[in-house]
Amino acid sequence: MASTLAAEMPEPSTLGFFCLAALALLIVPGPAVIYIVTRSVGQGRAAGLVSVLGIHVGTLVHIAAAAAGLSALLVSSALAFEAVKLAGAAYLVFLGVRRLLSRDEDGPGVEVRSQRLSKIFRQGVVVNVLNPKTALFFFAFLPQFVDPSRGPIWLQIVALGIIFMLLGMMSDGTYALVASAAGGWLRDNARFARGQRWVTGSVLVGLGVTAAVTGHRAKRAP
Repeated sequence: MASTLAAEMPEPSTLGFFCLAALALLIVPGPAVIYIVTRSVGQGRAAGLVSVLGIHVGTLVHIAAAAAGLSALLVSSALAFEAVKLAGAAYLVFLGVRRLLSRDEDGPGVEVRSQRLSKIFRQGVVVNVLNPKTALFFFAFLPQFVDPSRGPIWLQIVALGIIFMLLGMMSDGTYALVASAAGGWLRDNARFARGQRWVTGSVLVGLGVTAAVTGHRAKRAP
C-alpha cells in the first residue's frame, strides 16, 4: 500500500510546494489550534495530545470526503458549502459561549475542572470535521495537486491527505507540548486565571462569527 501511495505522489518540487502550503495553513492558529492550546493549558499534556488525535481523526473524515468526490459537491453547491461553514461557525460560537458562562474558579492555584479524555477526543473530532479552514484546503486547494495522468484521483487525494495529516500531527503536537509545559505557570498566575475564561471564550466566539461572515464577503467581492 505504501509503495502504491508513493507512486501517486506529484513531482518533488510540486510536493515541496504542497508541504509548504500545508504547513502555512497548519501553523497559523485557527479553530483546531485554539482547541488544542486551550485543552493543553487547562488539563495538561495528556489532554493536549488526546485533542491532537481527535483533531486528526477529523482530518481523516475530510480525506475520505474529498476522495469520495464530496469536494466537487461542496465547491459547486453554494448551499452545501454554506451549510458546512455555518455548522462549523455555530459549533465554535457554542464552545465560546459555554466557556464564557462556565463557573470555574478564577483564583490562582485552583485546579480547573477536568473533562474525560474520551470527551476531549470526541470534541476534537467535531471541531476539525466542522473546521472551515480544513474544509477549504481539501475542497479547493488540494485538487490543484491532482494529476489524472498519474493514476486514480481518489488515491492521489488519499496520499496527499495523509501527508497533510502527518504534518498536522507534528505541528499540533508541538503546540500541545509547549502549551502544556507553560500550563502550570499560567494556571497559577492570578491575572491569567481571572482572564483565561473570558479570553478563550471571546476568541472562540470571534472565530465562529468570522467564519460565518467571511463567505458572504467573498461572494460580494467583484
